[in-house]
Amino acid sequence: MEIKMKNIYDNEEFFEKYSQMNRSKNGLSGAGEWSTLKPILPDFEGKVVLDLGCGYGWHDRYAIEQGADTVVGVDMSEKMLEVARAKTETDKIVYVHDDISKINFADNKFDIVISFLALHYVESFEEVVQKISKYLKPNGILVFSVEHPIFTAQGSEEWDYDADGQIKDFPVDNYFYEGKRETDFLGETVVKYHKTLTTYLDGLLTNDFQISRVVEPMPPKGMMNIPGMKDEMRRPMMLIVSAVNKKVL
Repeated sequence: MEIKMKNIYDNEEFFEKYSQMNRSKNGLSGAGEWSTLKPILPDFEGKVVLDLGCGYGWHDRYAIEQGADTVVGVDMSEKMLEVARAKTETDKIVYVHDDISKINFADNKFDIVISFLALHYVESFEEVVQKISKYLKPNGILVFSVEHPIFTAQGSEEWDYDADGQIKDFPVDNYFYEGKRETDFLGETVVKYHKTLTTYLDGLLTNDFQISRVVEPMPPKGMMNIPGMKDEMRRPMMLIVSAVNKKVL
């Protein structure tokens, strides 16, 4: 049965603009956080991996290159998956068109679950973590990145400017009021869900996870010449977390 789901990334105009972004054209090397994320990733050798919000499948192909046995990539955007399939030459990766907050898998199926810049589109982080805890094996690893709570709190995700058009500061407001935020991204209104740092970290700790790394990636030196990149040092844009599933069967 064909799945019909409304997703901003399936909007023709939006997707065309997204496809022109540096990270879309250059893959992992074009992502500012990659140099920070890469050393945090676990050993993929012989592992069964799940990627929630796989997009173009960059991380899925990387996992296979690093020796993963199989990877399941899930995304709600059919356009994203069309590109992922076109770029993938191995049958060790299976792409699934589904909602990452609703899809279910068998218990204890995966060794590693990854999710990059997707969980801030999910309304309930705790519900997703509870699902992940079930289908992740004991001592399995979860690594994810999200937009930083400081970045998502106020909602607009835009700088404040002075009368001369220079950046004045970055607004942080309504931090403890979690929930829906509407922001302008690539000229379109995009819906995300703000969550506090407590929700992310304590949500792991109270659902059988032991946190191993918490990192706020900074722009790499090699990208500082890109317009606007130096300003990214003024506030955190992303949060990366690695955790181990400590459930007892």
